[in-house]
Amino acid sequence: MPNILVVEDSPTMRQLISFAIKRIPESRIIEATDGIDALKKLSSEKIDIILADINMPMMDGLKLVSLVRNNPSYQNIPIIVITTEGAEEDKKRAISIGANAYLTKPIQTQELMKLVNSFL
Repeated sequence: MPNILVVEDSPTMRQLISFAIKRIPESRIIEATDGIDALKKLSSEKIDIILADINMPMMDGLKLVSLVRNNPSYQNIPIIVITTEGAEEDKKRAISIGANAYLTKPIQTQELMKLVNSFL
């Protein structure tokens, strides 16, 4: 039963992502509003995969990726970074600091499902 952490500061976007992922059998969605909130959730829950937006206040997705990768307890958790269309440097940076994959907004449900399933 996978625990999926969705890190996204926009409530609308968070709902959209969560709604799409709910189709994965027996998955449990845990929502976080930014990187700091995500780290709190990581320390209190067993997380199987992280979906993180890049542009967030407080702590952005890239900072979150590097902190997760530098922590031995979390470093093997797959991370999918969600970025706005065409942010090529963001994608490259995300992958270079340890993200496993990225998705561009607007998010296609099928693509999201396929990607998440491939890491579970």
